[in-house]
Amino acid sequence: YGAFRIAQTIKAHNPKIVTVLGGGYVNTELRELAEPRVFDYFDYVTLDDGEKPLLALFEHLAGRRPRLNLVRTFTRVDSAVRYFNSQEPDIPFEDVGTPTWDGLPLDRYLSLLDMLNPMHRLWSDGHWNKLTVAHGCYWKKCSFCDVSLDYIGRYEAASAKTLVDRIERIVEETGHTGFHFVDEAAPPKALRAMAEELQRRNLAISWWGNIRFEKSFTPELCLQLADSGCIAVSGGLEVASDRLLALMKKGVSVEQVARVTRAFTDAGVLVHAYLMYGFPTQTVQDTVDALEYVRQLFTANCIQSGFFHRFSCTVHSPVGLNPTEYGIHLQPLPPGKFAKNDVHFIDPTGVDHDRLGKALNKALYNYMHGIGLDEDVRAWFDERVPKPRVGRNFIARALSTG
Repeated sequence: YGAFRIAQTIKAHNPKIVTVLGGGYVNTELRELAEPRVFDYFDYVTLDDGEKPLLALFEHLAGRRPRLNLVRTFTRVDSAVRYFNSQEPDIPFEDVGTPTWDGLPLDRYLSLLDMLNPMHRLWSDGHWNKLTVAHGCYWKKCSFCDVSLDYIGRYEAASAKTLVDRIERIVEETGHTGFHFVDEAAPPKALRAMAEELQRRNLAISWWGNIRFEKSFTPELCLQLADSGCIAVSGGLEVASDRLLALMKKGVSVEQVARVTRAFTDAGVLVHAYLMYGFPTQTVQDTVDALEYVRQLFTANCIQSGFFHRFSCTVHSPVGLNPTEYGIHLQPLPPGKFAKNDVHFIDPTGVDHDRLGKALNKALYNYMHGIGLDEDVRAWFDERVPKPRVGRNFIARALSTG
């Protein structure tokens, strides 16, 4: 919405200024764009990585490339939306260059704080240089994720030298030494190499980003990453249930998550857990058990921050593409020419996840403040729920035997 309002203002000021829309929302929601009114505001809409489409568009606007040879680009032709794609290869991640903030008044941007969650505060409070360790996801198996799309499915890495060269140039340009690595899941091997290169150059930065809680993050590696400037990590625990983690093809177990998160905590790194509820076939019992695992993870100081997200089925995810494998029935998408991504579904379990979600969020808010960690998790629910099947010392035992 903000982008449309900005484009509206630009066009009102000077209709000849060319406006282009791209990015995450476009790449997931607007892949079948057919609404001509979008082009009252934007001259072009591009999909997936922007470098090649924008270079092709610049050549077209300069008269050196016909419109037919644009790359992954929507535009309006004779009142109808047309899609042009000459299917040229993308620029390798190693060669895309260094981001620039040149000319932007970085000291004049507002800091926004939308909630009292420590990781959410990192996202929005203050300036962080945005950079990517690798393109795509090296795991690309999670059944709830858009693994069929390019931004997840095409994995490419760059050398540690290239990455740290980019870091040095950005620090020199912006004067800011804080970095947010915006990867879907930064690869452990690449992070180790980056940490070694940062230490070799004696380059002092602060950084944080998203990872998978996998066993490659040993206590030794966590300490090395902390020494290189890592201050926080976020990762998906999702539904804290080994049955559902296997169904998600997450590739981790609750015990493994406990050991990895504790290793980061012991290294002085803040740990945020992405949590999920409402996944296909998730029962009330699964939800109660998941909250008990989360309670124990907070009690054992494995995680310090978390947020429960309601599961959303997308048309590009394995769940959306193969719903019968997950025991659900998709409902028809509503008619429309604009966005197409989230799809409603019928889960035979019939659980009222919205009602349960209120209890989960209430409990999590209190856990982050150290409140109610010794209470029975059933106390957070407004209705009668079953007793957790998880042993009260499950996480403590996992940590002691790991």
